[in-house]
Amino acid sequence: MFAEQLRRAVEASPRVELTKVSALLWKAYAAGHVTEAEASELSETIEARKALPAAPKPVQRRFGSQPRSPASTERRRRWAASGALPPALASRFTTAENAVLAVIAAEHVKHGRCTLVIDHIAALAGVGRTTVKNALREAQRQGLARIEERRVSAWRNAPNVVTITSREWTSWLRMRRRGVGVNPYPPCIRRIKRAGVGKGCAQTRSIPHNQPWLLQLKT
Repeated sequence: MFAEQLRRAVEASPRVELTKVSALLWKAYAAGHVTEAEASELSETIEARKALPAAPKPVQRRFGSQPRSPASTERRRRWAASGALPPALASRFTTAENAVLAVIAAEHVKHGRCTLVIDHIAALAGVGRTTVKNALREAQRQGLARIEERRVSAWRNAPNVVTITSREWTSWLRMRRRGVGVNPYPPCIRRIKRAGVGKGCAQTRSIPHNQPWLLQLKT
């Protein structure tokens, strides 16, 4: 009876607990609760269990973005290069932090504030949660944004409200929204004719449509 209980303990115990089960086995043998044959069989079972390779650790599932994946890297670079911050402000942050603040700026333009949760911002910007927290904390420290925490209860919070407070940043966003300093269309080339030096000669020149001042050269 006692030998059967020890056998079940050997089968159910993890590898780190087998040493304790082995000590219990030999104490039971010394007390006469198991026979020599049963003790020998259980001892061999314990040694066989110890010889088995350790079970692999479960892979931790990542939530939100995966900063090391090619897709997240592309999103991060695209957001960082979108020009959502004035160059003077963007130079104070890393590429990943600029991507986070670009997401905040896009929400500010749409809704006047950002109420996305940290995981959502991280997924959009292609960064991790820690980067989002660092970017928001630094933006608040520099007086560029205000973070309002909304506590619902002692155990639950509503998403924080992030509001851009920097006049330089908001002015930059208004200018970009009006298209000032932004070319929404790909450069188009116009071909114009101007009089040549020789008789009946004409030359053509490619002039970008956004550089009309070139027409005044070499008149």
